[in-house]
Amino acid sequence: MQVRDQRPHAEPTPPAPKDARPPARLRFLPFGPDVALLAVTAAGLALGGLTWLLRAPTAASWAWGLTAALALAPLGLAVARALLQRRTGVDVIAALALLGALILGEYLAGAVIAVMFATGQALEGYADRRARRDLTALLARAPQAVTRYRDGGLQTAAVEAVQPGDRLLIRPGDVVPVDGIAEGVAVLDESALTGEARLVERQPGDTVRSGVVNAGSPFDLRATATAAGSTYAGIVRLVAEAQAIKAPFVRLADRYATAFLPLTLVLAGLAWLISGDPVRALAVLVVATPCPLILAAPIAIVAGLSRGARRGIVVKGGGALETLARVGILVLDKTGTITAGRPFLTDIEAQERVDAETLLWLAASLDQVSSHVLAGAVVRAAYERGLRLALPLDVTEEPGRGVRGRVDGRDVAVGSAEWVTGGRPVPGWAHRLRRRTAFEGAASVFVAVDGALAGALVLEDPIRPDAARTLRALRRIGIREVVLLSGDHADVAEPVGAAVGVDAVLAEQSPEEKVAAVQAARARGTVAMVGDGINDAPALAAADVGVAMGARGATASSEAADVVLVVDRLDRLVEAVRVARRSRRIALQSVLAGMGLSLAAMLAAAAGYLPPAAGAFLQEGIDLAVILNALRALTGARPTTVSRGPEAALSRRFQAEHAQLLPLVNRVRAAADRLGRDAAETVLAEIRTIHGDLVERLLPHEEAEETVLYPVVARLVGGEDPTGPMSRAHVEISRLTRLLGRLLDDLPPEGPDADDVAELRRVLYGLHAILRLHFAQEEEAYLSLAESAPGPS
Repeated sequence: MQVRDQRPHAEPTPPAPKDARPPARLRFLPFGPDVALLAVTAAGLALGGLTWLLRAPTAASWAWGLTAALALAPLGLAVARALLQRRTGVDVIAALALLGALILGEYLAGAVIAVMFATGQALEGYADRRARRDLTALLARAPQAVTRYRDGGLQTAAVEAVQPGDRLLIRPGDVVPVDGIAEGVAVLDESALTGEARLVERQPGDTVRSGVVNAGSPFDLRATATAAGSTYAGIVRLVAEAQAIKAPFVRLADRYATAFLPLTLVLAGLAWLISGDPVRALAVLVVATPCPLILAAPIAIVAGLSRGARRGIVVKGGGALETLARVGILVLDKTGTITAGRPFLTDIEAQERVDAETLLWLAASLDQVSSHVLAGAVVRAAYERGLRLALPLDVTEEPGRGVRGRVDGRDVAVGSAEWVTGGRPVPGWAHRLRRRTAFEGAASVFVAVDGALAGALVLEDPIRPDAARTLRALRRIGIREVVLLSGDHADVAEPVGAAVGVDAVLAEQSPEEKVAAVQAARARGTVAMVGDGINDAPALAAADVGVAMGARGATASSEAADVVLVVDRLDRLVEAVRVARRSRRIALQSVLAGMGLSLAAMLAAAAGYLPPAAGAFLQEGIDLAVILNALRALTGARPTTVSRGPEAALSRRFQAEHAQLLPLVNRVRAAADRLGRDAAETVLAEIRTIHGDLVERLLPHEEAEETVLYPVVARLVGGEDPTGPMSRAHVEISRLTRLLGRLLDDLPPEGPDADDVAELRRVLYGLHAILRLHFAQEEEAYLSLAESAPGPS
């Protein structure tokens, strides 16, 4: 229903309660103890230098000595705690150097080491705050109140009071409070969830996720979930969990501590023994003190977390990011991962009780209050046909089976054939339909009216346009094996696996068998499991790293996963792996480069060429360079997709046209199936209608692609005639369409004979095959270049 211009007066929205703000541990001051320590130690070093210039060496020594002692206190406590836990690292060297500087009176060196240590702490705090800022930007926006239609007017209510089926008013600038279905055109800013700056338009019947902002006119929203069960609440929980986890940063420097620490102590001891000067040993310890260096790895990892968060990739801690960087085997669920997870209506099989439009109206009216993914597709289809839906009454839903209720005084049930008929025998047409849709990878939803089976809706969940391209990109960056898991029959799963290029397909897998498959893959290497359904949660937990697609509400898969792709695009998985590998590579570079330079300086100090103070300043420069290198992980290569500009607009335009034309393509195949089976007059009338639609709708679309889209694509892609194969397909589509027209014109008045039927069927099947292949090639190669390209609706 469109939003009316004249609205009842609504009470002003009350301010959010104080306890609704993010918890204190998720809020940050402009500076913390790390910055304070840096300021104090830097001031102490500077004060000592000033008093030394004023010829007050005793005061300078006191200033530098106190500065060193001030840094030694927190560092000594950290080392003591680590030793009690039987852990050692290169920070032991820093503590020994500070202690040695105080004992031997090398106060300037001690002060420089103190500043070095404080600098590392401050840089780590900066990187941590930067990452947390990107992650927690979502939390401050959580809506606390809604405007709800009640008793013929509008009232303000707490967001927790919203129930599925409630109708809400979303004003301009409002954050959508719960998941729902748009009842008018909605222009949305989804950047807080997806990282994409462009506005997105949703049509009546489209699903709207909570957490996005209304950037256009007011619209009505029919709630399909409570606030706690909506997308935004699920993401808030994910972020809170990611923030609460003490990231298990295994400092890469510590992995070398077993060799580096003994080497340092031996070299310092030899320098003392050979020279007889303990100061030379101290100089070795000073230049071996990588205080910020031991923080370089976590800084790079935290920077990677921040980088991912800005692209809609929530990673639950540094340990998950490091594991993702080492993944060599990818296990993928089929439905909602390789397929779009947004089914669309392709056919209506209505029996004698009701016509096709009435059947859809009854099913969609009932499905308005269902959260099942197929229900949303049915409602969208009804809105696209301009149907005005009724509000159902007495609704009950059995998850996985169907939903019942009363619509306009009639008892309606939508779900599986056996369930909607109450266990009575299923007629032959239903068996045939179910078998055909299963082989085609589609779904059949049966509708019973007043206790009798009245028809069925056929819905298709297409392969994601970016799926094959994503898997090829993952192989290029090091994924060596891809396995597809599916609960569907092999006849359905194997064509999908072949279309996207996986190495193995495991069909008819129960949740327990999916876990077993993941565990078997782990014996061959580090495994990432990607899924989106509740039944994927055990397999996600069993993998080395679990990746959940789309963060659709508070699903068990999002809770079990280590990585959540907030944006419902499979190609974000490529970005996630690239970010993880780049962060780990930068961390390793920082550690190895810093330790290599430190080792060279240690040899110079052992030979007597670097006194402690000069060595401390040199080490400070080395460590700062290494830390700055680690911060490079905050940036990265630009994504290969485009999200704005005329190119992206063209991509989205033709993607939407493909979605509108796909039902016509499916009608071509359905008409070929009916030839020779149904009444010839009825089928020929349908084929003539299809031919008219091909001429009036599809051929102009192909011509527009040729003249408008392909020149832009050729410029972006480059190379010699990159759109040549697509243009050749246009020629064949046009030829087959003309041939179909000639065959229809040449049919005898008494109707087609067996040869005519065979020729018509051959042309129709050929036309259907080339159209499906052509659409798939275009969507993969060109149309998926735009971020969040709309799927079939």
